[in-house]
Amino acid sequence: MTINGSSKSKSAVEKTAQIVFTVCAVTAIAAVASITLYMILNGAPALVKVGIKDILFDTVWQPTAATPRFGILYVILTSIIGTALAILLGVPIGVFTAIFLAETAPRKVAMVVKPAVELLAGIPSVIYGLLGVLLLNPLMYKVEIALFKDSPTHQFTGGANLISAVLVLAVMILPTVINISETAIRAVPAQLKSSSLALGASHIQTIFRVILPAAKSGIITAIVLGVGRAIGEAMAITLVSGSSVNFPLPFNSVRFLTTAIVSEMGYASGVHRQVLFTIGLVLFAFIMLINIVLSKILKKGVQENE
Repeated sequence: MTINGSSKSKSAVEKTAQIVFTVCAVTAIAAVASITLYMILNGAPALVKVGIKDILFDTVWQPTAATPRFGILYVILTSIIGTALAILLGVPIGVFTAIFLAETAPRKVAMVVKPAVELLAGIPSVIYGLLGVLLLNPLMYKVEIALFKDSPTHQFTGGANLISAVLVLAVMILPTVINISETAIRAVPAQLKSSSLALGASHIQTIFRVILPAAKSGIITAIVLGVGRAIGEAMAITLVSGSSVNFPLPFNSVRFLTTAIVSEMGYASGVHRQVLFTIGLVLFAFIMLINIVLSKILKKGVQENE
């Protein structure tokens, strides 16, 4: 009786757990599906009213003019270029910091650096923006004056430009890249490192030829999350980028997809408001595309390791 009672109790627990897990999975899928449907329903009407070409490939953004124009090509290019530059700058620093913490840092140094990295992750994005306004923008303005003081055509932005936005984004993605990459590096089986060292490889050779390839899937995951953080950031970028629709040159005041929505949603109405939802749809499509591409790269890496 005791054995049968224990078996029935175990079976009930397993069935309950299966139901809970199924409900959670269905909820997650429903959430993604509902968000996708909501963005399509609210973003697609403007594509019909204004035209896909006039929205996606026009460079002029004048939503309140007598003859309004809703071109977001420069906004799209700014998001692509800004995010790419932030990733190119932030990912190497983040990965090398993770290597330092996991493989080479003295224990006392790691005990100082690790909490500092975790503190970066907990700082609100608006604080990064405020620090950028107070520290980074004045520095960029001095550089701008030094480079363009004799240029009659340059529009001075007070240091609020693409470079400032890229630097802030690069700093903001560091905690994500460092923490996940470090975890992936520490998860590499110790026998791989021992075998490499036993065969005569140096510590540095072992790190770059054995440990990093073995941790590749985790590092790619860190990059995926870093891209999501960079392309989805709004508040900090609004403060340091200038939020003007221009071609994304280094010292131009620029506007990202996220900042375009934040800047004008409060007073937009009619077609203008619908176009802002279209910008959100474009942003959503970008994030989905990036996740799909990087996920395929991740799966390919896992298959190669196997």
